[in-house]
Amino acid sequence: MAAHHAAGAAPGPLRMSRSSRSKSSHRWLREHFSDPYVKKAQAEGLRSRAAYKLEELLERDRLLKPGMAVVDLGAAPGGWSQYVRQALGDSGRVIALDILEMPPLAGVEFLHGDFREDDVLSQLESLLDGQPVDLVLSDMAPNMSGVDAVDQPRAMYLAELAMEFADNHLRPGGAFLIKLFQGVGFDEYVRQLRRRYEKVAIRKPAASRKRSPEVYALGQGKLARMK
Repeated sequence: MAAHHAAGAAPGPLRMSRSSRSKSSHRWLREHFSDPYVKKAQAEGLRSRAAYKLEELLERDRLLKPGMAVVDLGAAPGGWSQYVRQALGDSGRVIALDILEMPPLAGVEFLHGDFREDDVLSQLESLLDGQPVDLVLSDMAPNMSGVDAVDQPRAMYLAELAMEFADNHLRPGGAFLIKLFQGVGFDEYVRQLRRRYEKVAIRKPAASRKRSPEVYALGQGKLARMK
């Protein structure tokens, strides 16, 4: 899913030679268009192959129930929000946020802005108007530079913000699903989740590309008090 592309305090991408860049982009395009999940998403009218990751992650624990309030962080191009809206039918609320523009989706409230900025967070809170959230989803990732020492801290910073949002807005008993990249800070982050949720599982859905370091952490049963 297109991520919450974080702009940067850290240095930008390293310059690659034109030949190595075109080789890697050709490889990506070849993989992308031969990907069975890409073909399936196109055939089923879904906005992104990422919807199948979410479907597997949510179906396994039957996490979606009619009438739920769901917040989708890093939502563009809208694959997750689209799936959740269809699964909830006419009930409940889906609020999506991304730094990138997202074409409108019927029944999804979209907030365009950078989640790291206080005023954007305030706008999201005023949309919620004190209503507790049943499920927080985060597929946020920074703009990847290819330099792990830059990318991993940026990714963990976004993950910390998402966890803090869930701390403040998720109802007791609610669930939190977040994309994480394995690397520095990952183990400590999972430890922090275990202090907050009854059950924490790390999952790698079938639609997640094998060579990607991404995994998904699912916290279920938010505790009223941290352990």
